[in-house]
Amino acid sequence: MAIARALVTEPAMILADEPTATSTARPRDVMRLLHELNEAGTTIVLITHDSDVAVQARRQVHVRDGLLVQ
Repeated sequence: MAIARALVTEPAMILADEPTATSTARPRDVMRLLHELNEAGTTIVLITHDSDVAVQARRQVHVRDGLLVQ
């Protein structure tokens, strides 16, 4: 539901903090939607601890203890 609310204003960027963590939909469906939005031109900034989700990103930035490590 949070993703639907975010899309109402057609934002240029979506900040998604653990979007698959409490989803009632399957994580694959959430990621498919985010990929489609990105392909349509929406910038997606996704924060996750789930490596299966992270590997789907075009670019990854790793932060540990507040420091950029990769």
